[in-house]
Amino acid sequence: MLAHARSGIAWLHSRVALKPATALRECLAEGYGPARLRADLLAGVIVGIIALPLSMALAVASGVPPQYGLYTAIVAGLVTPLLGGSRTQVTGPTAAFVVLLAPVASRYGIAGLALATLMAGAVLVAMGALRLGRLIEFIPFPVTTGFTAGIAVVIAVLQVKDFLGLTVERMPEHFAERVGALCRALPTARWQEAAVGAFTLAVLLGWTRVTRRVPAALVA
Repeated sequence: MLAHARSGIAWLHSRVALKPATALRECLAEGYGPARLRADLLAGVIVGIIALPLSMALAVASGVPPQYGLYTAIVAGLVTPLLGGSRTQVTGPTAAFVVLLAPVASRYGIAGLALATLMAGAVLVAMGALRLGRLIEFIPFPVTTGFTAGIAVVIAVLQVKDFLGLTVERMPEHFAERVGALCRALPTARWQEAAVGAFTLAVLLGWTRVTRRVPAALVA
């Protein structure tokens, strides 16, 4: 029985990968000079300028006050690079979770959203420790493409209200009902907000024709 227990522990040890700050330790071991520090500082400033407003916008789209998105971006931006295992890992706000977080925030409030976030984080840590990330290889490409396209459509519909300055007393929870509510609110559109939105969208789409050295999102 003891032999079985030892073999089980050995198997678990071979499967579990808990090596925090691997990327940081590798970079320091290779040598971290002033040139790399300047490059990282410049990249960090640019990413921060873009990510912080984006995080607040995604918080609003998820149905919570904007400061919660700011808190999340700051904490994740500090913790993940220090504890992450890959130097090419990108950490920041993502619009993909708006579709998942908005119903939770609408039904259960901030407390329920925080609990769901902690539960999701625990699941991700467990999956990372057990090296289950490779399972994504078994998900068909059309599934991931359809999922991403569906998220894009839902987020685009969520932005119509602010883009046109519509007055909607209460945004329904389901997608079809949201589309109907937005269509009924079209007479309340304000041209000032629509003009600002159209100008911002034009800058995002056309700035790459001017220069690629400065990100379009930074200018907009």
